[in-house]
Amino acid sequence: MQLPGEFARVRNGGRRIVCGCLILNWAPASTPNTRLGVVTSRKLGGAVERNRARRLMRECFRRHQCELNQPVDLVLVARNSINGRQMALVEADYLTALERAGMRGGRQ
Repeated sequence: MQLPGEFARVRNGGRRIVCGCLILNWAPASTPNTRLGVVTSRKLGGAVERNRARRLMRECFRRHQCELNQPVDLVLVARNSINGRQMALVEADYLTALERAGMRGGRQ
């Protein structure tokens, strides 16, 4: 996703789950493909911390995008607790959020 209006559509009009170090916002896809948007606030810290948080969340999505049971627009928001977390812990939070949302299960 690239347009601020699309982020706003998902964040304001979609559903939301807070899980550990991230917030998962989602809405039905406006295209035939699943899309990802990542938000990192300056409250997380400097550029190094924000970039690391973005990389971790994008990698979680990349590893598990084939497990989504339908195309959706996702917006992942990093929380302060993501700082210093290992990939495995961020991934566990991401997967837990997907399961709570009922989006995990693979396409058939």
